[in-house]
Amino acid sequence: MGKGVALSLTGRTALVTGGSRGIGAAAVRMFRLAGARVFFNYRSADRQAQELAVACGGEEMCRAARQELATPADGAALVGAATEAFGRLDCLVVNHGVWPPHDAPIGSMSDAQWRSTLGINLDSTFGLVRAAVAQMQRQEPLDGVRGHIVLVASTAAQRGEAFHADYAASKGALISLTKSLSSELASEGIYCNCVAPGWVDTEMSSAALTHPETSKKVLATIPLGRPARVEEIAGPILFLCTPLAGFVSGEIFNVNGGAVLVG
Repeated sequence: MGKGVALSLTGRTALVTGGSRGIGAAAVRMFRLAGARVFFNYRSADRQAQELAVACGGEEMCRAARQELATPADGAALVGAATEAFGRLDCLVVNHGVWPPHDAPIGSMSDAQWRSTLGINLDSTFGLVRAAVAQMQRQEPLDGVRGHIVLVASTAAQRGEAFHADYAASKGALISLTKSLSSELASEGIYCNCVAPGWVDTEMSSAALTHPETSKKVLATIPLGRPARVEEIAGPILFLCTPLAGFVSGEIFNVNGGAVLVG
């Protein structure tokens, strides 16, 4: 008694997509603090990615790789790189994504925007999940668990988002994918769950959250009256990959300050 509760992933390896900034970077730090080796990708933030990898232990414990994620092949390549680096894959955190910041009415949304958003948010996720599951099925389980998959969706996946139908549709698909994967894989010791954030204080949302009128509208929809900090999303992601979540499968974990309940 008195020693607290440990969220330990010692001996495990995690792959975090979009890990150089925002929620992804917070997840990289938390998984390292929990003892996991971490491999993460980035698209363009080279300096931030390399500094994070060094701060989290360097080559032996944390590695960064520049890798676009827009197709199934991109996702498979990243899983291959992570597995080659650390020998196995125990946790896949699909955090990357794009939210086009400009409003795009469905009547005039371009084919290019639709295809780009779904390519990044959904097609690459399929490639990541397919390759990760195949790797988890091949490797020896640790304490009866072959692996954990956590997909990061959004409240937009549950209630839609006007003028951002591409984003909402792609994130809604991740919720359905979570449930399908759980039904298929739980009996094999592969857990799949989803974290659905609301508004989070990140670079991706900064344009909206710093705009006086838009910010006022956004905060009015959040009972807690503020956006989340990135650590408040990374924490639930980590929890879902630990033994404390050993009876949680196919769950959509809402982390939105109560926003999804009020409109």
